[in-house]
Amino acid sequence: MAAHQEKKSDERKRKSTQNDTRTSQAQWGRAWEVDWFSLASILFLLMFAPLIVYYFIMSCDQYQCSLTAPVIDLLTGNKHLSDIWNKTPTLTYRAAGIYTLWVAFQVVLYVFIPDFCHKFLPGYVGGVQEGAVTPAGVVNKYEINGLQAWIITHVLWFANAYYFHWFSPTIIFDNWIPLLWCANILGYVVSTFAMIKGYFFPTNAKDCKFTGNFFYDYMMGIEFNPRIGKWFDFKLFFNGRPGIVAWTLINLSYAAKQQELYGQVTNSMILVNVLQGIYVLDFFWNEAWYLKTIDICHDHFGWYLGWGDCVWLPYLYTLQGLYLVYHPVQLCTANAMGILILGLIGYYIFRVTNHQKDLFRRTNGNCKIWGKKPEYIECSYMSVDGTKFYSKLMTSGFWGWARHFNYTGDLMGSLAYCLACGFEHLLPYFYIIYMTILLTHRCLRDEHRCLSKYGKDWKRYTAAVPYRLLPGIF
Repeated sequence: MAAHQEKKSDERKRKSTQNDTRTSQAQWGRAWEVDWFSLASILFLLMFAPLIVYYFIMSCDQYQCSLTAPVIDLLTGNKHLSDIWNKTPTLTYRAAGIYTLWVAFQVVLYVFIPDFCHKFLPGYVGGVQEGAVTPAGVVNKYEINGLQAWIITHVLWFANAYYFHWFSPTIIFDNWIPLLWCANILGYVVSTFAMIKGYFFPTNAKDCKFTGNFFYDYMMGIEFNPRIGKWFDFKLFFNGRPGIVAWTLINLSYAAKQQELYGQVTNSMILVNVLQGIYVLDFFWNEAWYLKTIDICHDHFGWYLGWGDCVWLPYLYTLQGLYLVYHPVQLCTANAMGILILGLIGYYIFRVTNHQKDLFRRTNGNCKIWGKKPEYIECSYMSVDGTKFYSKLMTSGFWGWARHFNYTGDLMGSLAYCLACGFEHLLPYFYIIYMTILLTHRCLRDEHRCLSKYGKDWKRYTAAVPYRLLPGIF
């Protein structure tokens, strides 16, 4: 009888441990089980996200960036889908060569050239850095050299434009749709390879998640940190390179095309290049800090990141510059200055808010925020092995205004990019609509995870800081 009770007690302990593990690991990135709504969302994105990208780019190529004209043509019978498709540029050997060289060059810069920028740039953190602890307890090391890759790439770009003349600065715009097919091929190949790798030869089997649903696992990823060799980390490479390095080059190519077509570069195009360039440089300057964000710390690597970074990011985040090639906008001085100020204030809020949080974490609260010691709420949580840990959630500075005020600054910058394009078409405003949905969803994801982690302590925190993004509103 005693043996039987002991056995049942052991079973209860084991079950409790399994549940604790599942609860803890659920904090990382994605679910263990898939409900019908999640599956429907996944299937919708897999089917329609590539079509959305094609539709936007095709609208500019064939309809001067009008989003309604293609639909009207199809509904009225003026055109058929085959007519639109037949006018779409196809994949070319030239585009395939350009794209292959581009990705290969970024791989070389990422894997084979150790960072040297941190040796002479005060305040910059580069070189070998450690990431966050994974669910399996692994601490990966990364070669942080994105800023270096960006600098080398752009030095070569301007050297070519003004000295070597190997290719036209408009080369990206001139091959934009053929390059879209190349980006799609890479996105699907990388995503499919990541899934196969997760099943058959994962980097760390304990950091894999399987739901048993093919579509969910394909999109949201199986492996947490798929790697080849010691340094090639899929998540860091595709999150930052080649898409974000290309972001500023794409905008420069748009500006070059505007110069070629109209004999000038408008102040709106300059604004888009400057404001988005600041955002890109900020990303690479703080690449080591990026290792502690949701993308790296919580998301697994699947189609969502693989295809998204190859296609969605470079093609839809640059719509403002593309639009301005077809519809050049010369802003009056007052409007241009207002948009510039909005973008710079948004960037200031984004950067200072993140800096306050980073400073607070690094010093464990022993610092000054806005000239005084920061206020905070101390929270506790349990690890998988039952150990109790403590954490501090800041309630002063910008973090006392709203729980995600860094996102508010990000949205202000996003709105500035769009306002530079005027109000004739909806297309350039896709970015602010998308970012609002993305960051609001990210707020909810993050807060659901924190509620599961901190419990009643999180409720104390939300009572102290009641708003998510907009003080007094939301």
